[in-house]
Amino acid sequence: MTAPIHIERNGHRTWLKWHRGRRRLSDPVFTGERIVEAMRLGASVEVDLVIHADHGCAVLHDLELDRETTGHGRVRDTAAATLRQLHLRDNEGRPVPAKVMLLEDLCALLAREGVHQDALLQLDFKEDLQALTPQVVSGFGASVSPLIGSLILSGGDFDAIATLAGTAPGIATGYDPCYGESLARLQATGDYRGFIEQALVTAPDARMIYLAYDIILAAEGVGIDIVAPIHATGRRVDAWTINHVTPETIAQVERLLQLKVDQITTDDPEGLAKAIS
Repeated sequence: MTAPIHIERNGHRTWLKWHRGRRRLSDPVFTGERIVEAMRLGASVEVDLVIHADHGCAVLHDLELDRETTGHGRVRDTAAATLRQLHLRDNEGRPVPAKVMLLEDLCALLAREGVHQDALLQLDFKEDLQALTPQVVSGFGASVSPLIGSLILSGGDFDAIATLAGTAPGIATGYDPCYGESLARLQATGDYRGFIEQALVTAPDARMIYLAYDIILAAEGVGIDIVAPIHATGRRVDAWTINHVTPETIAQVERLLQLKVDQITTDDPEGLAKAIS
């Protein structure tokens, strides 16, 4: 089938982001093979970053090693050399041949293998400003320098994102204001417009605003379009995350396409592209 990269609908292109580097639901997360494939095809792909003991970043989602890797304990307490020897796990928890990568490993791999001019790699920083040390900050800039034009750095703490981005001139940034009980609070207050206004003020330099898709649809359900005001400021909108392709999620994706979101994060880009087409 055609590579699952984007969907064209009513003159608007919506990218399908390969969540945690997965093309299809059965893929293990964060493997170099899949990330290289995505970037060569010109896809949008996301990986997560957490800080390790040697003041750098590992390409992992969890702060603990046990679920995603063959290691144990906190990533923060684990040395870079040890991380590189750990294997990733598949969806059933079984070890796979692929090993954990550090940020510098991934960037060097992509610089060597080459990337499509349209490809975009999202680096989603899972920690906050308090976690940053001078070594983490300087190491980030050195690691990403070969790929600046193909990267977007995102997270929920925009002060942390701005600090890291300061060492990588020209890198795009994004902001995710959705955390904790945001949907429940918004449903209680109904202040969807205020929520978006605050997000835009908090992250004035962010090119992409990442929103939980259920927040976008909850707002639409009460007659409020929260995508349009973001577009009005020249920013783009990512709706996250469609984990499984089902009749229910297909209907939700159709609503997101009508709202003209710019990107949909999904664990199954291939399955979703096939279902929508």
